[in-house]
Amino acid sequence: MSLKTVVAAAFKHLRKDRLQKVEFIYYISIDRKWMNKDQAALLLERAREEGLITQSEGAFVPTFDPTEVDIPLGFKPTTTVLQKSDPVERLVEEIARRAGTDQKSIYAEMNTIIQDRFFGKLRPEAAVAILARRYRIQYSEHQKELKDQLIRQSGN
Repeated sequence: MSLKTVVAAAFKHLRKDRLQKVEFIYYISIDRKWMNKDQAALLLERAREEGLITQSEGAFVPTFDPTEVDIPLGFKPTTTVLQKSDPVERLVEEIARRAGTDQKSIYAEMNTIIQDRFFGKLRPEAAVAILARRYRIQYSEHQKELKDQLIRQSGN
Protein backbone atom coordinates (compact mmCIF):
# COMPACT_ATOMS: atom_id res chain seq x y z
CA MET A 1 0.00 0.00 0.00
CA SER A 2 1.21 3.45 -0.76
CA LEU A 3 2.17 6.25 1.56
CA LYS A 4 -0.45 8.39 -0.15
CA THR A 5 -3.19 5.94 0.87
CA VAL A 6 -2.13 6.08 4.52
CA VAL A 7 -2.07 9.88 4.53
CA ALA A 8 -5.43 10.06 2.76
CA ALA A 9 -6.93 7.65 5.30
CA ALA A 10 -6.07 9.96 8.19
CA PHE A 11 -7.59 13.03 6.56
CA LYS A 12 -10.65 11.18 5.23
CA HIS A 13 -11.53 9.28 8.39
CA LEU A 14 -11.04 12.29 10.63
CA ARG A 15 -12.99 14.41 8.12
CA LYS A 16 -10.54 17.29 8.33
CA ASP A 17 -8.62 19.21 5.71
CA ARG A 18 -5.76 20.02 8.11
CA LEU A 19 -4.33 18.02 10.99
CA GLN A 20 -2.05 18.84 13.86
CA LYS A 21 0.94 16.53 14.29
CA VAL A 22 -0.61 15.12 17.48
CA GLU A 23 -3.89 14.34 15.69
CA PHE A 24 -2.11 12.52 12.88
CA ILE A 25 0.05 10.47 15.25
CA TYR A 26 -2.95 9.69 17.46
CA TYR A 27 -4.96 8.47 14.47
CA ILE A 28 -2.18 6.23 13.10
CA SER A 29 -0.88 4.82 16.39
CA ILE A 30 -3.71 4.84 18.92
CA ASP A 31 -6.97 4.99 16.98
CA ARG A 32 -6.04 2.54 14.20
CA LYS A 33 -3.11 0.80 15.95
CA TRP A 34 -1.27 0.60 12.63
CA MET A 35 2.10 1.64 14.06
CA ASN A 36 3.72 2.90 17.22
CA LYS A 37 4.07 6.63 17.93
CA ASP A 38 7.64 6.86 16.64
CA GLN A 39 6.72 5.14 13.39
CA ALA A 40 3.70 7.44 12.98
CA ALA A 41 5.95 10.48 13.43
CA LEU A 42 8.36 9.03 10.86
CA LEU A 43 5.43 8.40 8.53
CA LEU A 44 4.45 12.05 8.80
CA GLU A 45 8.02 13.12 8.00
CA ARG A 46 8.16 10.75 5.00
CA ALA A 47 4.88 12.17 3.70
CA ARG A 48 6.33 15.68 3.97
CA GLU A 49 9.53 14.60 2.18
CA GLU A 50 7.51 13.00 -0.62
CA GLY A 51 5.49 16.21 -1.03
CA LEU A 52 2.19 14.63 0.02
CA ILE A 53 1.67 17.17 2.80
CA THR A 54 2.82 20.67 3.60
CA GLN A 55 2.92 22.53 6.87
CA SER A 56 0.79 25.62 7.10
CA GLU A 57 0.23 27.63 10.28
CA GLY A 58 1.39 24.73 12.45
CA ALA A 59 -0.93 22.17 10.84
CA PHE A 60 -0.36 19.64 8.10
CA VAL A 61 -2.34 20.00 4.88
CA PRO A 62 -2.45 17.41 2.10
CA THR A 63 -1.16 18.51 -1.31
CA PHE A 64 -3.72 16.25 -2.98
CA ASP A 65 -7.43 15.62 -2.56
CA PRO A 66 -7.79 12.76 -0.03
CA THR A 67 -11.38 12.16 -1.11
CA GLU A 68 -10.11 11.00 -4.51
CA VAL A 69 -8.00 8.22 -2.96
CA ASP A 70 -9.69 4.84 -2.58
CA ILE A 71 -8.99 3.20 0.74
CA PRO A 72 -9.64 -0.55 0.53
CA LEU A 73 -11.90 -2.19 3.08
CA GLY A 74 -9.79 -3.57 5.92
CA PHE A 75 -6.83 -1.42 4.87
CA LYS A 76 -3.80 -1.77 7.14
CA PRO A 77 -0.42 -0.45 5.99
CA THR A 78 2.82 -2.25 6.62
CA THR A 79 6.01 -0.62 7.78
CA THR A 80 7.30 -0.67 4.20
CA VAL A 81 5.58 2.71 3.76
CA LEU A 82 8.25 4.09 6.09
CA GLN A 83 11.07 3.15 3.72
CA LYS A 84 12.31 5.69 1.27
CA SER A 85 11.30 4.90 -2.23
CA ASP A 86 14.38 5.07 -4.43
CA PRO A 87 13.54 5.32 -8.14
CA VAL A 88 16.96 3.93 -9.11
CA GLU A 89 16.39 0.78 -7.07
CA ARG A 90 12.88 0.32 -8.43
CA LEU A 91 14.07 0.72 -12.03
CA VAL A 92 17.01 -1.66 -11.50
CA GLU A 93 14.57 -4.19 -10.06
CA GLU A 94 12.29 -3.81 -13.08
CA ILE A 95 15.17 -4.09 -15.58
CA ALA A 96 16.48 -7.24 -13.85
CA ARG A 97 13.02 -8.82 -13.79
CA ARG A 98 12.34 -8.12 -17.45
CA ALA A 99 15.85 -9.09 -18.57
CA GLY A 100 15.65 -12.34 -16.63
CA THR A 101 18.78 -11.62 -14.60
CA ASP A 102 19.61 -10.61 -11.06
CA GLN A 103 19.86 -7.06 -9.74
CA LYS A 104 23.52 -7.53 -8.92
CA SER A 105 24.31 -7.93 -12.64
CA ILE A 106 22.35 -4.80 -13.50
CA TYR A 107 24.19 -2.79 -10.83
CA ALA A 108 27.51 -4.13 -12.18
CA GLU A 109 26.53 -3.07 -15.68
CA MET A 110 25.49 0.33 -14.34
CA ASN A 111 28.85 0.76 -12.60
CA THR A 112 30.66 -0.21 -15.79
CA ILE A 113 28.79 2.51 -17.69
CA ILE A 114 29.57 5.09 -15.00
CA GLN A 115 33.27 4.22 -14.62
CA ASP A 116 34.37 3.07 -18.07
CA ARG A 117 32.27 5.14 -20.43
CA PHE A 118 31.86 8.32 -18.38
CA PHE A 119 34.99 8.17 -16.19
CA GLY A 120 32.95 8.32 -12.98
CA LYS A 121 31.23 11.55 -13.99
CA LEU A 122 27.74 10.10 -14.50
CA ARG A 123 25.12 9.88 -11.77
CA PRO A 124 23.39 6.52 -11.10
CA GLU A 125 20.03 8.10 -12.08
CA ALA A 126 21.35 8.73 -15.59
CA ALA A 127 23.13 5.37 -15.82
CA VAL A 128 19.95 3.46 -14.96
CA ALA A 129 18.09 5.43 -17.64
CA ILE A 130 20.74 4.39 -20.19
CA LEU A 131 20.32 0.76 -19.11
CA ALA A 132 16.54 0.99 -19.36
CA ARG A 133 16.91 2.19 -22.95
CA ARG A 134 19.46 -0.52 -23.67
CA TYR A 135 17.01 -3.18 -22.46
CA ARG A 136 14.10 -1.43 -24.21
CA ILE A 137 12.22 -0.85 -20.99
CA GLN A 138 9.90 2.12 -20.66
CA TYR A 139 11.02 4.25 -17.76
CA SER A 140 8.81 7.29 -18.31
CA GLU A 141 6.92 6.60 -15.08
CA HIS A 142 10.24 6.85 -13.20
CA GLN A 143 11.63 9.77 -15.21
CA LYS A 144 10.23 12.60 -13.06
CA GLU A 145 11.37 10.91 -9.85
CA LEU A 146 14.84 10.33 -11.26
CA LYS A 147 15.08 13.96 -12.31
CA ASP A 148 13.79 15.20 -8.93
CA GLN A 149 16.31 13.03 -7.13
CA LEU A 150 19.12 14.43 -9.29
CA ILE A 151 18.02 17.97 -8.50
CA ARG A 152 17.78 17.26 -4.76
CA GLN A 153 21.24 15.68 -4.67
CA SER A 154 22.89 18.39 -6.71
CA GLY A 155 21.60 20.94 -4.20
CA ASN A 156 23.42 19.20 -1.33
